[in-house]
Amino acid sequence: MNITSLCADLVRIRSENPPGDTREIIAYIRDFSDGIGIKTRITRSRGGRQNLFSALPRGRLLLCGHVDVVPALSHGWSHDPYSGEISDGKVWGRGTTDMKGGCAAILWACKNFIDSGRELPADLAFVCDEETSGTRGIQAILAKKSLIPCDTLIAEPTPALSPNIGQKGLMRLCCTFRGQPGHGSLYPARGVSAVMEAFSLIEFIKTLHQREYDPGDPDLTAILQESAHILGEIFAMDDARTILSHIMFNPGKITGGEKANIVAQQCSLELDLRIPWGCSLQDLFEEIRSHAPRAEIGITSISEPTITPPGSPIVARLLAEIEKVHSQPARPIVQWAASDARYLRREGFLVAEYGPGEIKTLHAIDEHVRIESLENAARVYEGILEQYAEI
Repeated sequence: MNITSLCADLVRIRSENPPGDTREIIAYIRDFSDGIGIKTRITRSRGGRQNLFSALPRGRLLLCGHVDVVPALSHGWSHDPYSGEISDGKVWGRGTTDMKGGCAAILWACKNFIDSGRELPADLAFVCDEETSGTRGIQAILAKKSLIPCDTLIAEPTPALSPNIGQKGLMRLCCTFRGQPGHGSLYPARGVSAVMEAFSLIEFIKTLHQREYDPGDPDLTAILQESAHILGEIFAMDDARTILSHIMFNPGKITGGEKANIVAQQCSLELDLRIPWGCSLQDLFEEIRSHAPRAEIGITSISEPTITPPGSPIVARLLAEIEKVHSQPARPIVQWAASDARYLRREGFLVAEYGPGEIKTLHAIDEHVRIESLENAARVYEGILEQYAEI
């Protein structure tokens, strides 16, 4: 076995979320960790959702990954999304980038380190529920105090020279609008349409997106500028800066109305907002609520923007190892999306993310990871393990 076949094996074990059944892939990882002498525990919850983590955590360094993946339809793929096919110097399939490639790199680095005759200085955690809410994944482990707060490396995909040390905030809202029904032939002269009330709120959210927020910290501003530059290169965007300094929004799901000739009495909207540094979540929520007086608005998920201080040991050591492996300068960035890092930071873990993958294929058709990317990530992780072994 090598890191390539290990990654391919993980991809072939289906673990889409939903539904979130991770029993088979957790069993595979446990067999692997048992084979190299790492003692682990498994937690189980409904629907086959399982997590695996170190049985006796030491609280020096945590290596973390999620084993669930978003679903994939086979239509449009040049390789079956669950084949784990190895060709053209790549491993193909759902989860290769997000983030079974990273999980494979963690396991391979641990194997090489232990095979060299040294004691592993790290705790491990492989979780089941990152792609939905994290409720039955990392949050469940943290709630039971099964891990000790420490320096943490999550193997999420990142640019090769840029570990991620922070991420924007998140607010997900469920909005239920009530209208005054009537005959459709009289609207808008008579009646109140719940559907149009929902669209009115969306129009207001579009104005919120126009605002630019200042983080109020020169060092963070510099990191945001570097992050925007790298994001623009990855996605060929002219104004990537907007993504990091503005509220990004997605009205992900809307349902409502009863019939074409009835003024809609009810409508529901699920809204996803990504919050920049410098924006108050409480003030934002109150402002949204004041612009939708006919709606009941509930928060289904919320988190402040988070960041690990750039001078933290985990960041400095990670940058040093990246530069050693790639022989090029490395710079930290922040993330425009969200991950389990926010939950870990909230509990006192100092978190950086760094892992293999092709970010443009994340959650997309023909997701893949380059074998060279896998091997380099594992080398970086081995270097990190060596540094923490000396502490």
